[in-house]
Amino acid sequence: MESVIIEMAKAARRASAEIARCPSTLKNEVLIKLADLLETQAAELKVENAKDIERARDKGLSAAMIDRLTLNDAVIKSMTAGLREVARLNDPVGSMSQSVIRPNGLEVARMRIPLGVIGIIYESRPNVTIDSAALCLKAGNAVILRGGSEAFHSNQALAAVIASVLGESGLPETAVQVVPVRDRGAVNILLEQEEQIDLIIPRGGEGLIRFVVANSRIPVLKHYKGVCHVYVDADADMKMAENICFNAKVNRPGVCNAMETMLIHSAVAERFLPVMAQRFSNAGVELRGCSKTCGILPDIKPATKTDWHEEYLSLTLAVKVVADMQEALNHIAEYGSDHTEAIVTGNYQTARRFVREADSSVVLVNASTRFNDGGQLGLGAEIGISTSKLHAFGPMGIDELTTTKFVVFGDGQIRV
Repeated sequence: MESVIIEMAKAARRASAEIARCPSTLKNEVLIKLADLLETQAAELKVENAKDIERARDKGLSAAMIDRLTLNDAVIKSMTAGLREVARLNDPVGSMSQSVIRPNGLEVARMRIPLGVIGIIYESRPNVTIDSAALCLKAGNAVILRGGSEAFHSNQALAAVIASVLGESGLPETAVQVVPVRDRGAVNILLEQEEQIDLIIPRGGEGLIRFVVANSRIPVLKHYKGVCHVYVDADADMKMAENICFNAKVNRPGVCNAMETMLIHSAVAERFLPVMAQRFSNAGVELRGCSKTCGILPDIKPATKTDWHEEYLSLTLAVKVVADMQEALNHIAEYGSDHTEAIVTGNYQTARRFVREADSSVVLVNASTRFNDGGQLGLGAEIGISTSKLHAFGPMGIDELTTTKFVVFGDGQIRV
């Protein structure tokens, strides 16, 4: 197994040089062909996916995990739509920043270049295989993908489709590789290939990401968890706040951009909470509240300090009444995960201050936290959401899979 992973890394490094100079037209053609072939082979893909689903049920995986694992017609349609959208995006590779003329006449600019070879370690979702391949290719990178063992058959089938398109297009099939073994030891070997791999991106639960960070010799983009907040301000439109909070919690509670804590200004808490609590109750949401919240909603569970840290990923919600926005910001600073924060308010100055002071990768005004998503924010598909600030912060699209180098044009200048 060790030799297999090492050879994959070396092959990816060789392929990265060819992909880096690949013209935009050819990269786009590959993505369109891949979308077409996925549609043509949808039935075969679902057969392989059914093997993974059967194994997942035998192992007793949760309904939420099986949902993320499933490749149905809607998921395949979403994957192909994402491929075509990425093909339409502007290619960042080779683009130049505005140049500056130095006093000595040197013209200085920056050029966007690929990162090189990217390793992506992820759980469950086979669609991540396609999204990651598409974005890495469009940004001129080679990629090694290590999906979870629960999606082994699905990912191997997708890898075969990708390889066939690359080969038919005259590009190295090793530009996109999927680790062909289930053994968890493959991850450790992959994380040791610092001479061949430039960046590791883990996608999954907090345990996986902390394991990768602790064991990698390669720089890692982190996203431990999504403890996302919605703050309902004193100047909020109550109906708008109700709809935003409901969507942020209930739309898809098992994803990282779902609201986990709702903060409410004390001036509107007695008006807002009973109505909101009834709507949540009808949707099966369990509330856990601070002492002030429990005073207004005596039938809910009291929150403990651990609740404020919790990424529930379920229909459970922590609720806190705050004296003002400063207390809300203090709470976010102490318990947040730098992922997503939202404010509902009709006060422009309050909104501007919240945007400045809430230190998270995406901050929203009068909109659901569920919009922290690369597709929703115009990036096409996303490679993941970074909650660390080096080198990217927030959803990562093709621009975030590149870096810049300085390009200097002279006319015979020498340094004295």
